Amino acid sequence: MSSILIKSATLVNEGKQQVADVFIKDGFIEKIGASLDVSAEKEINAVGKYMLPGCIDDQVHFREPGLTHKAEIFTESRAAVAGGITSFMEMPNTVPNTVTQELLEQKYEIAAQRSLANYSFFMGATNDNIEEVLRTDPSNVCGIKIFMGSSTGNMLVDNEEVLNKVFSSTPMLIATHCEDEQTIRHNMETFKAKYGEAITPEMHPLIRNAEACYKSSSFAVDLAKKHGTRLHILHISTAAETALFDNTIPLRDKKITAEACIHHLWFSDEDYRTKGNWIKWNPAVKSASDREEIFQAVLDGRIDVIATDHAPHTIEEKMQSYLKAPSGGPLVQHSLLAMLEFYKQGKLSLEMVVEKMAHNPAILFRIDRRGFIREGYWADLVLADLSASTSVNRENVLSKCGWSPFEGYTFGSGITHTFVSGNLVYENGRLLEAGAGKRLAFEQR
Repeated sequence: MSSILIKSATLVNEGKQQVADVFIKDGFIEKIGASLDVSAEKEINAVGKYMLPGCIDDQVHFREPGLTHKAEIFTESRAAVAGGITSFMEMPNTVPNTVTQELLEQKYEIAAQRSLANYSFFMGATNDNIEEVLRTDPSNVCGIKIFMGSSTGNMLVDNEEVLNKVFSSTPMLIATHCEDEQTIRHNMETFKAKYGEAITPEMHPLIRNAEACYKSSSFAVDLAKKHGTRLHILHISTAAETALFDNTIPLRDKKITAEACIHHLWFSDEDYRTKGNWIKWNPAVKSASDREEIFQAVLDGRIDVIATDHAPHTIEEKMQSYLKAPSGGPLVQHSLLAMLEFYKQGKLSLEMVVEKMAHNPAILFRIDRRGFIREGYWADLVLADLSASTSVNRENVLSKCGWSPFEGYTFGSGITHTFVSGNLVYENGRLLEAGAGKRLAFEQR
């Protein structure tokens, strides 16, 4: 469908709201205005609905290749667009790990055929692939990912000489998972000595504790300052870490930035009693006071981006004992709804939801013509009904894993339409088109 006219939506964009029509043609927003007099192949009445720029999730794990019993690019992009996420950036700890240019391009080939959302994939750094890392093209790859904390296979980068070389050599954005491995191993040995195999999920934030996070994050910040690197620290989980970031510099000029994830804003360590391994993530969900300070850092600009760290595992895997159950969970289908819930609770504005989930990722990653409702930009758009309700149960979870940490919760909003690169891919509960997503382009040079 080459043309769509959306009538009388309330646009939330660039710090303001206005009622307007939006005309989409050949993938792009051609015209924005009141009572547009244009003909289109499809017309949508959006009276009473809010139009947001599509969310850009800068941290997901879609598990393909190699872990497709948990998730696939198709299934997870399906869940993403149903939740209002129109673009994603996926992590390299698939199997095999994405640590060569050839393996990186293989993931792009899969996405080109199967992704309903726009896509990009991080190049993974290891202790011994610096030459491959430096071959990465900044015009069509979102960034370099460094696990400064344990992860799959050979993805842990703990060689200080290698870290210095990567931080000093690449002009691209470096995204980091920051947890100090030695601290975590020491804590785990202590808990195993005391509890043996009887360690419970409630102990997770004590094993992967605030000290481990702050020690690694502060080290990454020091490296970035030393080398003038563009550093983006993912999934901030502690109050202490928020002090590492500046809110006095415009985002376009920031070299050191931060992301918070939905689960660290929604849950606290009190929830382990009822949720157990279903909210076992790395970094761990921590105390209510940590959660409140992270939220405050989102509000005051120390934290720039809201994302998910969507990382599905099967129900069977999550039902194992704490020591055997993997960390991570599915979130893309409900992340925008969770943020809209915070808006309805009076915790932040709609304009800030859009800023943290669409505008800022586009600015931070220097994405070409996305993240805003502007004439000449790609038509990545979402229509939300703030008077609707969305109940979460296993029957309506679209992620391949078939569960959600939000099961049993009813959100006070609903996503009615999602447009990806000008294609209507989701409408009132129905997925309409496969393979609509496009490879993101960047202006990183």
